[in-house]
Amino acid sequence: MVAARDRAVRPNRKAIPVSTLWLSHPQAIFTGTGADSDGSAAGGVVVDTAAGTIVELVGSGTRPTTPPDETYDASAHVVIPGLINTHHHFYQTLTRAWAPVVNVPLFPWLVNLYPVWARLTPRALELATTVAMAELLRSGCTTAADHHYLFPDGMEDSIDIQVAAARALGMRATLTRGSMTLGTKDGGLPPQSTVQDPDVILADSQRLIDTYHERGDGALIQIALAPCSPFSVTTRIMSDSAELAAANDVRLHTHLAETIDEEDFCRERFGMRTVEYLDSVGWLTSRTWLGHGIHFDDDEIARLGAAGTAVAHCPTSNMRLASGICRAVELEDAGVPVGLGVDGSASNDASNMILEVRQAMYLQRLRYGAEKVTTERALGWATKGSARALGRSDVGELAPGKQADLAMFRLDDLRFSGSHDPLAALLLCGADRADRVMIGGTWRVTDSEIVGLDVPALIAEHSELARALVAG
Repeated sequence: MVAARDRAVRPNRKAIPVSTLWLSHPQAIFTGTGADSDGSAAGGVVVDTAAGTIVELVGSGTRPTTPPDETYDASAHVVIPGLINTHHHFYQTLTRAWAPVVNVPLFPWLVNLYPVWARLTPRALELATTVAMAELLRSGCTTAADHHYLFPDGMEDSIDIQVAAARALGMRATLTRGSMTLGTKDGGLPPQSTVQDPDVILADSQRLIDTYHERGDGALIQIALAPCSPFSVTTRIMSDSAELAAANDVRLHTHLAETIDEEDFCRERFGMRTVEYLDSVGWLTSRTWLGHGIHFDDDEIARLGAAGTAVAHCPTSNMRLASGICRAVELEDAGVPVGLGVDGSASNDASNMILEVRQAMYLQRLRYGAEKVTTERALGWATKGSARALGRSDVGELAPGKQADLAMFRLDDLRFSGSHDPLAALLLCGADRADRVMIGGTWRVTDSEIVGLDVPALIAEHSELARALVAG
C-alpha cells in the first residue's frame, strides 16, 4: 500500500484496503507492447494491488473505466515495465574492481578469480546476493536471473540461500543450478575444489526443482539448469542437464561464444564450433538462453533463430573484458529472443539495469547505426525481450492481465535539466536510479529506497566479508 501522502483525498471514507490504484498521467510511458507512440496509455496505468496485475491502460485525456480506490499522481515520472536481468553472478559483488584482474581478458580473469571464489561462505553468498538484487531493484529491475555454479565444500545449499534472499526482497528470480565438472587436472579452467560429481549435480538439480520451482503467471521463484561453460564442464553434464530440463519442463542456461578463446577451446577439445557443440548435446532448442553470444557467424545466427534459442546480451561486461560486440540486431531479426544482462559484478562491476540499457543502445549503435537502435528497441530488449529469454509472457509489458511489475523514474535531477523527450531522456541523460518500483502490485522501492532494507548495515558487513575473501 502506498504512503498516506500519496493518497488522493476521498472524504467520508474509513481506511479500506486498496484494491485498485491509478498511476495517473505520467510524463511518458513505455508499455513494451508496440503501442507507445500513439499515446494510448498517456493517462496512466490502473493496477489491481490485491491480484497484483494490471487492470487498464488509460487513454490520453480520459479517466479509468471504473473509478479506482486510490490515485497516485505520476505526473513527475516516466513509467516503464520492470526491467528484467537475464544474466548475472550475484556472488561476484564480493570481488568488484579487484586490482589483479582489472586489466585482463576473460581466461586470465577467471584463472585469477577462481581460487578466491572457492573460499566463498554461506554468509558471504547471502550478503552478496542481497547486495546484487538490491542494486538491481533500485535501478528499476523487478526480475533477475542468476547463474550460480560454485559449490565448494560447505556451499551445497547455495541456491537455497539465494531463494531466501530473493524472497526477503520480494523480487522475482530465476535461479540457475549451475555446475562445473571439468577441473584443471582434466584440461578445464576451474580448480578441482570447485568441481562436482555429475550425479551429485543432477540429484541436487532435481531437489531444487521439486522444492522451489513455481509455474504459471506470477511465479516469484523459478529454477533453471546451467552448466557453466564448454570449458568448465564435460559433454555428459551438458547432455544430462538437457534431458533433466526437458523432463521437468524447466529452462537451460550457459555461457557460449563469449570470446575467441572459447571458440578455439571448443574446436580443439570437441572438434566443432560452439553452436554445433550446442546442438550435439541437445541444447539447440527454445528452452535455452545463452549468456553473451558474441562470436556467431551468419549460419549460426540463422540456426539459433530457427531453434528459438535466446541470447542474453551483456554489453558492459563485454566491453570491460574486451570480448567483442554481440550481433544483437541480426540475432533479433533472425528470430532470436534478445534480452539484456548486467553479468557478474566482477566484470561489469555494477548491477544497474537502467544503465545497462543505455550501454546496450550505445554499443549496438556502433555496429548498426542510430536509426536501427532506438531508445524503444533498447528498452524492448530489457523488458519483453528479456521476458522471452526467460520463457515468460506475464512480465515485461504493461498491458491488462500482465503482472503489475513497473518502474517509475523522476526527471527533476540536474542531469535532465533542458531535456525535451522524457522517454529518450531516461537513457540519453543517464537515469541510474528509480524513484518507485512495484512488483506484483506491491511497492518495493519508494523515494528511491528499498522498503524494509537497512542498506548502510548491509554495505558494512558485505564490504568486510569482501575484504576477508580476497585476503584469504
